[in-house]
Amino acid sequence: MNLTMNELAPPKFGMGASVRRLEDAALLKGEGTYTTDIAGELTAYVLRSAAAHARISISGLEDARQATGVHLVLVGDDVAGLGKVACLGMGPTKDGSSIDIPPYPVLCTDLVRHVGDAIAFIVADDLNAAKSASELIEVDYDLLPAIIETGDAMKPGAPLVWEDKPHNIAFEYEKGDRAETEAAFAAADKIAELTIVNNRLVCNYMEPRAIIAEYDAGSGQYTLTLGTQGVHAMRDLIAGAIGEKPENVRVITPEVGGGFGTKAFCYREYPLAAFAAKTLGKSVRWVCERTEHFLADAHGRDHVSHAAFALDNEGRITAMKVEFTANMGSYLSQFGPFIPWLAIIMATGLYDIKTAMVNCKGVYTNTVPLDAYRGAGRPEAAYLVERLADQAARVSGLSRQEFRRRNFIKPDQLPYKTAMGQNYDTGEFEGHMDMAMEVADLNGFEARASESKANGKVRGFGFATYVEACAFAGSEPAKAVLEGDGTISLHIGTQSNGQGHKTAYAQFVAGPLGVDYDQIRVVQGDTADLATGGGTGGSRSIPLGVPSVDRASRQLAEQVKEIASAELETAAADIELVGGSARIVGTDRQISLAAIAAKATDPHQLQAVGEFTQDEATYPNGTHVCELEIDPDTGMVTILGYTIVDDFGRVVNPLLLQGQVHGGIVQGIGQALLERTVFDESGQLVTASFQDYQMPRADNLPSFNFQTRNVPSTWNVMGIKGAGEAGSIGSCPAVMNAVVDALDRGFGITHIDMPATPERVWNAIQNA
Repeated sequence: MNLTMNELAPPKFGMGASVRRLEDAALLKGEGTYTTDIAGELTAYVLRSAAAHARISISGLEDARQATGVHLVLVGDDVAGLGKVACLGMGPTKDGSSIDIPPYPVLCTDLVRHVGDAIAFIVADDLNAAKSASELIEVDYDLLPAIIETGDAMKPGAPLVWEDKPHNIAFEYEKGDRAETEAAFAAADKIAELTIVNNRLVCNYMEPRAIIAEYDAGSGQYTLTLGTQGVHAMRDLIAGAIGEKPENVRVITPEVGGGFGTKAFCYREYPLAAFAAKTLGKSVRWVCERTEHFLADAHGRDHVSHAAFALDNEGRITAMKVEFTANMGSYLSQFGPFIPWLAIIMATGLYDIKTAMVNCKGVYTNTVPLDAYRGAGRPEAAYLVERLADQAARVSGLSRQEFRRRNFIKPDQLPYKTAMGQNYDTGEFEGHMDMAMEVADLNGFEARASESKANGKVRGFGFATYVEACAFAGSEPAKAVLEGDGTISLHIGTQSNGQGHKTAYAQFVAGPLGVDYDQIRVVQGDTADLATGGGTGGSRSIPLGVPSVDRASRQLAEQVKEIASAELETAAADIELVGGSARIVGTDRQISLAAIAAKATDPHQLQAVGEFTQDEATYPNGTHVCELEIDPDTGMVTILGYTIVDDFGRVVNPLLLQGQVHGGIVQGIGQALLERTVFDESGQLVTASFQDYQMPRADNLPSFNFQTRNVPSTWNVMGIKGAGEAGSIGSCPAVMNAVVDALDRGFGITHIDMPATPERVWNAIQNA
């Protein structure tokens, strides 16, 4: 069974309603409130390391403290009582031991380990005063050797990031059956193998991080306003870092201009601002500048991988072997060690691979720490297996479609437990691949390629299939409340970062309670209003949140009907909620929701909690197709067409979904063709601004042809599979497979790494 996105006329409410974003009117008129719209009495600035690895000594502190407008200067010794930046997420190590987590101090004392490491926190009347004071602080750097490149971190004699450790290996993971895998490779008819680099990315959300920290000495309460991906986790982490009980810390998150994983973490500036606010008795405001974002916010990706398929004489995969190195940077960030584990568990993709072995070593380097970035491990896995699938098609002499067709997990094998232990529930993988080929007009490609050749260009056709695990097991309770004015407020502990949660959730409130969208208020982002919340990440908000919202709304509707039934002197079953009133079906006898709220004798009658608990992750999947053209004279890559056919189970809002997929694809295209994070030999970040780090722009992108071919999930009660990260997962391998296809057709080049910049493509052509 499959459902296409536009098969039926969309409803006004509920599942499948193409409701335009309710959030946008206020944002477009400048009426939204972001963290930096809130004033603070004082402003903070961070003095950061100019060296990648050095022993430091600090002088000039008294001059800085006496400078005009300065209220506080903190260095490492001043905050020795504060906790460290936490590392929470880890996978199971190969030998079962715990990962030895080195200290991640809020301010460095005697040693810095990457350019941008935090040395001092200066609080002044305004930013200019704080920056001027920072120039009075003299930092003497006794430079130490630095290790920068991921692939060099384990080489003999490599400089140590942590001198008390014997090597730069932070941890080692391994999953699968090594002996069985090696035996399958020994018996293979052919072996396809590939070594690739998954390049480092800087997130670059539109809104940089910021915090306003306040402290009330009378109550002992902190109020911290900052952009997050979930206030409850952030509250607990900051409370731990400043040695406070969570109940003494209130975290408020207003509008958030992009998160992508990178705003989920507790960075140093948050406990520092809270500490300063308490010390000074005034509110302290810190706002990240764009260059600071490059130097201090967690980066993403950065893997070097070698992978291989063992193949039989019919081109079927008999085993898979992967070894990869994951850069952790200089410290272990909040979920940093867990991201490679997600790559491991998804390494086999959509293929029926009975035997596999995946080994990962996480390594330290003198660079910015790495952590989750949109997709978090799943894009790394999809890129690796889909680049390898194209290589295996060449080795086996099969077309790329036929190779995949022979090796896909078949519908009658589902549910299917992969060699990495994941339980895929539903899908028709050949179906979305074939549909994508038809929509993208693969049959007409050769004629288009001939036209490009006549114009002195080479054209490539690439595609990738993908699967991801998202909306992991868990729950997200929702509370629906009938307010005194007849409106509905919905309280839920996820956090919108621009996805449109208010719209999606309101779809499941409006119908059961019979109210218009403008009568619904969605409450997120305040620990004082919400008892619990899992936040937003891993595409969990809609698959886990929507069923809970639906249950809460339906339960509240039943309670409202019970109150109305007494007032209208009829059975609750005879009442419908419509137009903001409770009405006896088939009559004009009705009572408004506001009047019902006034009649309630118990406040609990006017609220209901719904909670759906999911026991397995969901597994969205699909096919991305990219057609592009390369100019051999310049190396310029131009994307001419892009087609996506996705399986997202049941679609909550096709319009919001399309926006999510488009955004993810743009980020993938950025990684594949444009974004390049470069450190020089000394560890200086050369690409630390938009002058040097190229972000995707409109003229880099084609129009997207997005369609769905959906098979509802059986793990999710409403059939939803999750979709927020999918665009970034399927796009990189599709684009790069198209680049390689063009280069292979024109010049016999069968490998190039991301990003396929004009310089890199031109050099590959010249060397060929």
